[in-house]
Amino acid sequence: MEPSALYQQKLMSSDTAADCLDDGSNLILGMGVAMPPGLMQGVSKALHDDRLKQLNLYYMHGTEALKESLLRPELAEKVKARPLFMSRHDREAMKLYEKSNSLEFIPCALHQAGRLLTEQIEPHCFMVTVSPMDRHGYFSLGTNGDYGASVIRKAQKVIVEVNHNMPRTFGELSVHISEVDGIIENDQPLIEVPVREPSENDKRIARTIVEFINDGDTLQMGVGGVPNAVLGFLQNHQNLGLHSELFSPAMVDLIKSGALNGRLKSWMQHRHVFTLALGDQAMYDFMDDNPSIVGYPASWVNNPSIIRKNNQMVSVNGAIQIDLTGQINAEHLGGQPFSGTGGQLDFVRGAYASPGGRSFIALHSTAKKGTVSRIVPQLSGGTVTDTRMDTHYVVTEYGCVNLKGLSIPQRARALISIADPKFQQELEHIAGAAGLI
Repeated sequence: MEPSALYQQKLMSSDTAADCLDDGSNLILGMGVAMPPGLMQGVSKALHDDRLKQLNLYYMHGTEALKESLLRPELAEKVKARPLFMSRHDREAMKLYEKSNSLEFIPCALHQAGRLLTEQIEPHCFMVTVSPMDRHGYFSLGTNGDYGASVIRKAQKVIVEVNHNMPRTFGELSVHISEVDGIIENDQPLIEVPVREPSENDKRIARTIVEFINDGDTLQMGVGGVPNAVLGFLQNHQNLGLHSELFSPAMVDLIKSGALNGRLKSWMQHRHVFTLALGDQAMYDFMDDNPSIVGYPASWVNNPSIIRKNNQMVSVNGAIQIDLTGQINAEHLGGQPFSGTGGQLDFVRGAYASPGGRSFIALHSTAKKGTVSRIVPQLSGGTVTDTRMDTHYVVTEYGCVNLKGLSIPQRARALISIADPKFQQELEHIAGAAGLI
């Protein structure tokens, strides 16, 4: 059958798509931009109307549309939500769900998410936003390879939400009409995350990191003001490469300037490799039908054994806290999960394993308007995102230290030296009492 005929055969309403689910099903949703708002509304309606009585929900980085559909408080007794990475909307929902315990966080490294969602958890149904089908019968996962490119091949049922605003991207993100069980159409705008202007401390930290970045390095940049500021300071560099979990708007500017071209990459030369993209419509437009931008599943992009194939790999990520031995907390705040493990440790390990590679953990020295030190004797909640054996460079607005090869006392002294001066004496006292120095 021709692809166009198959398309019409599989086209349905969101209500009909929701009726494909059985009570107690494991529903996996696309991540972030790929989270399908029309399908989520259809499933929410089925739950509200009691056509569907129970649902297990798995996803990463929930959107506002998720919060307003499947995470509504009145559905808390019917939906057991288990995010693998928390967004602001998930944190807000967790507060609403506090009494029912209907939202439970699952720790997971991003490069393992595809396996977890297809082996440890049976993928009854996968719902995701895709680009329109081409004349050969292929949709594109567009902004999101992450776990979606793995789950879509193994889920028992696959229902896609076609959105003309979703860019068509290359790599391993193509999905044929024959792999799809149902289709709905919904051309609403993709979610956008405006780029926040870096603060002065962000810029100060970024300038320090840029001193360690050379022409020809391959980059991975995380989320936040410091990575964005670093990218903004690289316009005069040459022949930079990209192998990054995240594709962001600041990378577009570097590609347009010619500074980021992948010419000297030792792996996937001339290709800008990513597994998820989050930005604005201008960035999505730039990605559309751009053969230099290629997306792959996180099981490949974030695999340290793949990351290390890039010589001179540089990884830049943020943190919430670091303790005096070098343990990093990038996911836990105020007694609750704040974000998730994500892919930070994947790249910390992969970058250091790369010939000439370096990883940087960037954090402001204080929080809460300077009243709390982020360099601490003990991590909040005992949550360790990066082990002390893995941490390489740590940077605050007060300087940069390399923890590799340092003893515990040396590490404590080094980290105290880049803490806010008003906390240094207190940290020295605590470190001495604990026998660290």
